[in-house]
Parts: sequence; structure tokens; C-alpha cells
Amino acid sequence: MGNVNSALGDRFIVLVGLMGVGKSSVGRKLAKKLDLPFIDADDEIEKAAGCSISEIFRLYGEPAFRDGERRVIARILSSGPGVLATGGGAFMDADTRAEIAERGVSIWLRADVEVLYERTRRRDVRPLLQTGDPRATLSRLAGERYPIYAQAELTIDTDTQKPNETVDHIIDELGGCATLSAS
Repeated sequence: MGNVNSALGDRFIVLVGLMGVGKSSVGRKLAKKLDLPFIDADDEIEKAAGCSISEIFRLYGEPAFRDGERRVIARILSSGPGVLATGGGAFMDADTRAEIAERGVSIWLRADVEVLYERTRRRDVRPLLQTGDPRATLSRLAGERYPIYAQAELTIDTDTQKPNETVDHIIDELGGCATLSAS
């Protein structure tokens, strides 16, 4: 793990993927195992805005949320190293992707839509799932976002892995990551 930390330098490990894939839970465990700070972008956005993400969406709309998200992530990435869990739509922004590529190592945590639906259906805190058919919304988002998420440097399938297994898988992959060792 020391090899991963030294190769990482001052960059962030940036977790991307759809809601419910485990970015926050895996990120916390990964940060602890690597002895790095963990930052959840959504928490930082709420602190900066002084209200919840749901309230930001309701009061100002998604474009205003995405603008704030872009600025907060850029600020976070300038304070590395660490582990950053992004919101599901953050990586869709070309400027944010470029910032992540410059100051981090992006890891797409991928899961099947049915797995994501099961993980998210009991909680009503996700503004984009406040629809009549959250499963269809997740399916649509996967269709739109998976091709962009595929641009991440690493992809880790989480369908059948427990968070600790995903953390170990990430560390193994980072240990052999040419992009990480080339920096």
C-alpha cells in the first residue's frame, strides 16, 4: 500500500459511477486502508451551499448544482492526496473530467442497473430518482453515462463484491496501474 501512496504523490483517487454503486462506502474504506483523507464531493457541495443537494435541485435546478459541483471538485483536487467520491453526474462534465485526469486517478465503480436499483430503492434522498419509475431512470442514466464513465483510467465491477473486496481489488489494480506508476 505504501507503493500506491508514493506513486500517487499529491493526486487523488477519484471514484466515479452511478448512484448506489458504493462510491462513498468504498471510498471511506479505501482511504482508511491507504491512510489518506476521504472527501465526499456531495457533502462538500452541501457545506458550500448551506443546504442539501435536494434543496439545491429544487431551488436552483440541476444546471446551478452542476456549476457548484464543478467548482467544489476543482478546489478539492487542488488539496491532494486523498480519496474523493464524486456524485454520479460529476464525471459527465468535460471540465471536471479534465481536472480529474490532471490531478487524480479516476476509477469507475460499475454495477448492473438491477443491483443499483436494489441498493437505492429504499432511500428517497436522490433527486434524480424522484420519478414515477426509478428503475427506468437508472436505466436511462446508465445508457447516457456508462460510455463516459468508461473513460476512467480503471474500471472495477462491484455487482458481487462487498465493499472490502472492492477496496482490495482497487488497491491491486492501482499497484499495477501504468498511469499511476508513470507519474
